[in-house]
Amino acid sequence: MPRLRAVTRSLQRLPDLLSLPDPQRPMLWHRDDRGSVGLGETLRLGFRGPGRFRDAAEQWRRIAAAAEIDDPVRLPGTGLVALGTFAFDDRSAAESVLIVPRFVIARHRDAAWITEISLAGEASAPAASTVAPEVPAAAAPGPWPGTAFEPRALPSRADRDAGRDSVDAYIAGVREAVDRITSGEVEKIVLARQIEGRVEPGSDLRVPLRRLAEHYLDCWTFAVDGLVGASPETLIRSTGGAVSARVLAGTRARHHDDPQRDARARAQLLTSAKEQHEHAFAVQSVVTALSPHVRELRTSEEAFPLRLPNVWHLATDLGATLDERSSAIELVGALHPTAAVAGTPTAEAVEAIAELEPFDRGRYSGAVGWIDAAGDGEWVIALRCAQLSEPAEDGSLAVVASAGGGILAGSDPQHELTETVAKLSPITEAFAA
Repeated sequence: MPRLRAVTRSLQRLPDLLSLPDPQRPMLWHRDDRGSVGLGETLRLGFRGPGRFRDAAEQWRRIAAAAEIDDPVRLPGTGLVALGTFAFDDRSAAESVLIVPRFVIARHRDAAWITEISLAGEASAPAASTVAPEVPAAAAPGPWPGTAFEPRALPSRADRDAGRDSVDAYIAGVREAVDRITSGEVEKIVLARQIEGRVEPGSDLRVPLRRLAEHYLDCWTFAVDGLVGASPETLIRSTGGAVSARVLAGTRARHHDDPQRDARARAQLLTSAKEQHEHAFAVQSVVTALSPHVRELRTSEEAFPLRLPNVWHLATDLGATLDERSSAIELVGALHPTAAVAGTPTAEAVEAIAELEPFDRGRYSGAVGWIDAAGDGEWVIALRCAQLSEPAEDGSLAVVASAGGGILAGSDPQHELTETVAKLSPITEAFAA
């Protein structure tokens, strides 16, 4: 087992976190006046299969217990930290990872710090080992020619030869899902579709990240191992025994050019029996999964409308106290997948997704976030996101974005398709020229 050494020191000035990530391989966790940037890589842990959350929690606990930590700052996210992302499905080909950066530059409101994490015995770099360290210089701005997206081609040759794409498959999937719900097989199925594009060689990925961070202020903007996005849904936040979560289910597109129409969309969301029913499913799934691990569980009295630049969501906040010293990753494993990204009943909905979606979701609708040596951390559901591939021979990157919605009895395929367009807009706009 690797033995790590983490040295944290306060910074005298607040860093511009959005300028600091590696332009081609960014590592970022950011929201308003909080967040962190990872530079370099000291350790990478990979996991697959149904035991990925358990295995990650166990390995991280052993690594943290053996680590040498020099942390006089002692704030959330100081000392030894890993950033991670986990696949949605147990059978996914996508690897789930925890990455320990070489350097972490972070901010929590008016405090800022830098942490150097190395293998025990390695010489320390001057950036974090001095009493008054400096923020590493940001890379010079690079080009951003932009990315155009189109519906993703389906994997089967018959579909491609017939000109069918992910839009056709999504419409057909919604119809089939409604039939299964009507027949009583399941109550709700969350179906997604994908679009794809290409990022030109040498493009500066800090451009779409800054756009996401500055436009979606109520979301966590993230970049971990090529997964880039801005999620509005906190799966779990665990700090010093206090636990919180935010559940989103039920959506209406925004109408910025027509305030009256936008107000009607908000009102329809709040009064729609279908949306309220879907939201209740999602909240109950989180309450049921979290209850064995916490006490004093509290929820918002009523679902409230959360306004984002692209959509209205029905939202419920939850708070609780840990009943045992479970780590944030163990809580993530207990909660995933929620009804908001899978359906109800969960096991049957996940099987239906595997049959009706003609692709592997990968890390989309999985989990992304961070964990520290105490097991505290913040994790969101990987929504409003895109996965970047490893560079091709010419240096370009394939990028695949995903979005979905909850299908219930009576769902209209065209309305559901329109909802996915709204949910894809954060990525398509951020990656535009």
